[in-house]
Amino acid sequence: MSEDRKVQFDAAAARRVLDDGEGVVRLAPTWVPRVFSTPGRRLRLHPDDYYAFGKERGGIDERWLASPIRADNGARTGPYEGLSLVVDARGGLLPFDEFIEHHGANLVGERIWNSHGTWPVFAKFFDNQQALPFHIHHRDEHAVPLGKLSKPEAYYYSPQMNNHLATQPVSFLGLQPQVTREQVRERLVRFGRGGDNRITELSLGYRTQLGTGWDVPGGVLHAPGSACTYEPQAASDVLCMCESWSNNREVPDELLWKDTPPDRVGDLDYILDLIDWDLNLDPDFAVNRRLIPHETAESVAAADPGFVENWIVYKSPTFSAKELTVRPGASVTVADSDAHGVIVVQGHGRIGVHDASAPTLIRFGELTEDEFFVSETAARAGVRVENRSMTEPLVMLKHFGPGNTSLR
Repeated sequence: MSEDRKVQFDAAAARRVLDDGEGVVRLAPTWVPRVFSTPGRRLRLHPDDYYAFGKERGGIDERWLASPIRADNGARTGPYEGLSLVVDARGGLLPFDEFIEHHGANLVGERIWNSHGTWPVFAKFFDNQQALPFHIHHRDEHAVPLGKLSKPEAYYYSPQMNNHLATQPVSFLGLQPQVTREQVRERLVRFGRGGDNRITELSLGYRTQLGTGWDVPGGVLHAPGSACTYEPQAASDVLCMCESWSNNREVPDELLWKDTPPDRVGDLDYILDLIDWDLNLDPDFAVNRRLIPHETAESVAAADPGFVENWIVYKSPTFSAKELTVRPGASVTVADSDAHGVIVVQGHGRIGVHDASAPTLIRFGELTEDEFFVSETAARAGVRVENRSMTEPLVMLKHFGPGNTSLR
């Protein structure tokens, strides 16, 4: 990391950081490479740094936000890869998982702590030049026996993160209603033969519409398109790749069987059972899964010309997300019912006691002023947000954990 900051947990520093930040802590950027993807170069990293992990690790096409988990990236995965780090203004970085464990309910709130014993979600920016392979994330019934958790997720296409839509701004989601189990099996058989198994021919493609998104529960097949996507999701990295050709190269067989019990490797019935057939074959899939932003009840009630806040993710019981826009020159106090992660995507100003700004260009290893975590206590008391620009809005995306009480 920059400034020669050491990553080490210290209880005294953890208490001081939360107290000095008045319940709002700053996080360092968390970059994640993927061998099966080509960076879309919209994460605001320096152009020279997208392969900073080395060519054998693949390019950086994900930034994880308020993440309590490490990435599952194979044997070369670094000790803190995927895990967020809390910035101590006096020097040093604190692992976010240990920070959460130390503060417990005082950070994430009693409801979430008593139910989960951690912060059970995170968000990411996914930034690929092409589409991801058609894949699926396990539901709990399949993930738990592996010692993992299910991974529902959602997508929001932030205009601020998409100066271009790259080469394939079409997402394949679910299956056409008439598709059968045997048809999917036939495409999976073709996976092992090499080349393109053409499994997305069984799906439907949806063009990217900026300012909207999708709800994608576990068990739903999906191949996200090439937009830079804000993705709140459960804190898990479990998956099964079902498409054999993507990004102009073959998908390795081990990614088809990545999260499969050893005694079921090679058994296509296991893969077919991962699929939630009711959700995938839903004839009203687009109506039921599309996310159209709408103003929060609190924003409507406030009727404050200085800001507007929209729900952008709201259909999952596992997580939710909002977009807060503070108009030029305005200062507002915004209260939330739950703890949440924050990422600034446009403008500059203050969030609580912290300077906040959306970066233009980030060097790998540098700190930024764009990412924060807000404790439940601070959220309920209300966080002061100040836009110090007289011309540009200050825009923040905020993701929440399970059962956000504001959605009830």
